Amino acid sequence: MTALSRRESPTVQAPAYKMPPGVLDGPVAPTMLRLAVPTTLVLVVQTLVGVAETYFVGFLGTEALAGVALVFPMLMLMQMMANGGIGGGVSSAVARTLGAKRREDAEALIWHAVVLACAFGLLFTAAAFLAGPTLYRAMGGAGPTLTAALTYSGVVFAGSIPVWVTALLSSALRGAGNVTVPALVISSGTALLIILSPALIFGWGPFPRLGVAGGGAAVVIYYLFAALALMLYLRSSKSLLKLRIVPLRTRLFKDIMGVGLLSAIGTIQVNLTVTFVTAAVGRFGADAIAGYGIASRLDYIQIPLIFGLGTAMVTMVGHNIGAGQMARARRVAWIGASLAFGMTEFIGLAAAIFPQAWIGLFSDDPRVLAMGTLYLRTVAPVYGAVGLGLALYFASQGAKRVLFPVLAGTVRMIVAAFIGWSAVAWFGAGLSTLFQITALAAVSYGLLTAAAMIGGAWGRHAIHRSLSWKSPAE
Repeated sequence: MTALSRRESPTVQAPAYKMPPGVLDGPVAPTMLRLAVPTTLVLVVQTLVGVAETYFVGFLGTEALAGVALVFPMLMLMQMMANGGIGGGVSSAVARTLGAKRREDAEALIWHAVVLACAFGLLFTAAAFLAGPTLYRAMGGAGPTLTAALTYSGVVFAGSIPVWVTALLSSALRGAGNVTVPALVISSGTALLIILSPALIFGWGPFPRLGVAGGGAAVVIYYLFAALALMLYLRSSKSLLKLRIVPLRTRLFKDIMGVGLLSAIGTIQVNLTVTFVTAAVGRFGADAIAGYGIASRLDYIQIPLIFGLGTAMVTMVGHNIGAGQMARARRVAWIGASLAFGMTEFIGLAAAIFPQAWIGLFSDDPRVLAMGTLYLRTVAPVYGAVGLGLALYFASQGAKRVLFPVLAGTVRMIVAAFIGWSAVAWFGAGLSTLFQITALAAVSYGLLTAAAMIGGAWGRHAIHRSLSWKSPAE
């Protein structure tokens, strides 16, 4: 076979895989929270580190802040596609395979995930270098703002492969119910990142002053560390699942991409929406971009919260679907969706009532404060609808039933991106109207995703048609 696989001693037996307690029976909410809390807490910390980087970049001026804001949608597209898109496909495939007691296939899926990570990482690096300048100009970037965007983008997307490897290996572990190791790796890397970012931006100590490029360099170093740590763990005796080079099998790629491809389309829709809205905001100047960019970062705090809960839902739903427990899988989905709605709606209402508590952390420019406040008071009150829709989307990944959530995302994109941008570009609408349209799109997404669940998208026969288990010999 290969050098990596030959290093495995044929006499060494991997530890027996144990189903995470409470996944297939017992109370749903405590098990879900036990699986979700480590991932949620660590990802919230990681998001706050991104907020801290925005704070540091703010000292470089409004143009630098606006430049990073232009890159943010594309960077979030990659991270969301890696974690919640293709990564969701990896988690779902591993969970369903282990639920059906097919451990050999579950381990083979890890190597297939690494191959996919390298392919998608190269794709994003090429796309950023080739299409980035045109995209950032189309979003309103010009002069120093465009220079800052191109500098930050060029550095951060040079490290696309480590971003993808980290995301997909973490997804594989979470699909198996191991949330501790990815959490520890991200926590350790976060400590490194929060020191490196300002050191490289401002040139502290022996480090050179790199400006906005320093923020991108810190992100790349962090993901290199995280990817290496996860690979070493999956090769160690402590891991219940092993990373081994195995012959590539079409059916295993299909098992990942059957969920991952549609999920990736869903993440593209979310980020196209952000890109079009950012482009529309860009027509009102750099101050408007900066204000919107700061305010909309709060939108993304929902994502780590729902991602932590969602990965637990993927694991629990996937194991129950693999074991044929359809009713429990649906119950997991609705309990998780209720928790997600409550968390995100609380954040939204707090932001709408006290918008300057958030915006004022990054800028004291009156124009920037006004733009950010207008966004939060219009859009933040409907955060709960987004949380509901995203949670049901993750549950649908575990069930391999993501078509309806993706279609709901299509409606959201049409309303917010195309109708919103057209209202500004062709009919002279102001920012207030644009943000109202964005809020309407969010409500539509949540209601349509819930309606698909109620309407039988998870019916027993529908799920059986979507799952095509084959024997390892096939």
